[in-house]
Amino acid sequence: MLSKLRADIFNYLATLGKGERILTRIDFEGPRIAIYTAEPSVFAERNSIARDLVNLIKKRIVIRPDESIRMPQEEVKKILKETLGNFPANIVFDNLMGEVVIESNSQELFNFLTPERVAALERQINWLITLSRMPLMPSRTLEKVKKYLYGDGDDRVEVLRRIGERIFREQLFEPGEVSITVLGSGMQVGRSALLVRTRESCVLLDFGINAGASKPVEMLPRIDFFPDLVDKLDAVIITHSHMDHHGALPLLFKYGYRGPVYMTEPTMPLMVMEHLDYLNLAAKTGQYPLYGEQEVRLAARHVVPLRYGVVTNITPDIRVTFYNAGHILGSAIAHLHVGEGFHNIVYTGDFKYERTRMLDPATSKFPRIETLILESTYGATPIPFTREETERVFAEHVTRTVSSGGSVLIPVPAVGRAQEIMLVVKNLIESKMIPEVPVILDGLLIESTSIYSSFPEYFSAESRDDFLGGDSLFFSDYFVKVKSLNHREEILESKEPMIVLATSGMLEGGPVISYLRSLSESEKNLLLFVSYQVEGTLGRKILKGMREVTLINEEGKQEVFRLSMSVEKVDGFSGHSSRQQILSYLKRVSPKPQNVVFVHGEPEAVNSVARTARKILDAAIYTPRNLDTIVVS
Repeated sequence: MLSKLRADIFNYLATLGKGERILTRIDFEGPRIAIYTAEPSVFAERNSIARDLVNLIKKRIVIRPDESIRMPQEEVKKILKETLGNFPANIVFDNLMGEVVIESNSQELFNFLTPERVAALERQINWLITLSRMPLMPSRTLEKVKKYLYGDGDDRVEVLRRIGERIFREQLFEPGEVSITVLGSGMQVGRSALLVRTRESCVLLDFGINAGASKPVEMLPRIDFFPDLVDKLDAVIITHSHMDHHGALPLLFKYGYRGPVYMTEPTMPLMVMEHLDYLNLAAKTGQYPLYGEQEVRLAARHVVPLRYGVVTNITPDIRVTFYNAGHILGSAIAHLHVGEGFHNIVYTGDFKYERTRMLDPATSKFPRIETLILESTYGATPIPFTREETERVFAEHVTRTVSSGGSVLIPVPAVGRAQEIMLVVKNLIESKMIPEVPVILDGLLIESTSIYSSFPEYFSAESRDDFLGGDSLFFSDYFVKVKSLNHREEILESKEPMIVLATSGMLEGGPVISYLRSLSESEKNLLLFVSYQVEGTLGRKILKGMREVTLINEEGKQEVFRLSMSVEKVDGFSGHSSRQQILSYLKRVSPKPQNVVFVHGEPEAVNSVARTARKILDAAIYTPRNLDTIVVS
């Protein structure tokens, strides 16, 4: 395949009459073809040349400068520093790719570096320039990701080359039947994993764990029924950074998988953060982890980040395009195009069909759909409130509690609900709907919020404009970030009313347990749930009425305490679509699918929403269990 591509590209470039130095090297770079040129005029005109080549060979193209024409690094640094003036920035060189990365958290700098100004600089220095937004607060995870990716540049290049060879191999089989096998999330919430197979390819959609499971067979996707899956697997697609959608991914690398993992740009560091947190928690509690940091690093090195709307070849007969899912930052709906118009699958992952403070609603219009796979977490019970009413009910709970001298404990998942509730609380304080009391932030949500600040382009239009206009959103003076164990103990000793946002969201470990133990004694205090509680978790048990709580304390001993504080739940903040929103999505999705597959819901939710869907759509409706296979063409 590469020799044919080389010939087509060389023949086109020869028509430009630029001489032999036009093409010095051509290589696979993941799902792209990388062309290196020693002709400065070709590098300067690369965007128009790349467009022509994409039309010619139907593949993504990047044109890079050959080392022979790149300006020496010291001269580049001098020019960039003179150009940037007093703007704060780090300058990092990637010699293997011919890129110079400008890192900064200054919005003024990004406003200054217009596309025209960047293009002029690139022509001057003959390096590609990449702008990278640094977080507003230091992030250990982002630094770790840099080490994973760039600690051994030669290895990363080799990974991308191997991925390209997988993608651009010769197609052996004509398009035919397409099958979808449910390895997890069939009639359950958790361990999402769907295996899509064509005559040519084998692709996984998500690969998560079930947080509420006590046995491995109930925790992990059912790959035990496919003993040769790792050898046959062409690609993995991760829709977003929640453990029930990616928590088992490092296991694939533990067992030998070395293929690509596709996800959006924010998903990658958020995923790494959650994997490392899992390992840290396992070490603290004496549990044997499913994988180690070596597998986390391997998984990260094989990630191919994609932006929304970019069509990308992932196998000889499948292309993928990501669209906004509205669930959490970077969450994606995956559109799989099989063959040349043969069959199109849209997999929503977790999606929210409503505008929130953090995100725009999920995309509902696509080029083509034959099969729609969508979640049904809240498919059974309608949410009784609008978003405005939900915030009002939330404010009433908080006001009633703090006005009587109590504190409010809100367990939140580190990614998604934490940032949404932070924005809600900030707005309610500013609008005088709740009293101004300290808002304590504790746990992994601090790190994830730092990562959020590196990707404002994925915010909702309104939040993005506020952020780029100077509103730090998550770093308000209302928020108190817990910096140490001693700081947490000082807060717990305080008797003043406060609002606490802490991880984990289902009370399955994390600092929230310390607050639960401390605040549980007083009836004045309130435990307020704002996110889904999976069956089997402590959060779900408390919602069902359990008040004698058994925990393993810091000494590894069993501890039992009485939960005297009030317990409430406000449903309207979920990042999942409500029953009304799922049905509204089915009515508005375009074009109309021939097949609809409901996953990621407990049996009552799946069956309830499926019954109504049959009245709305003229389509085949499927409600599979784990290990069921559906042939859709």
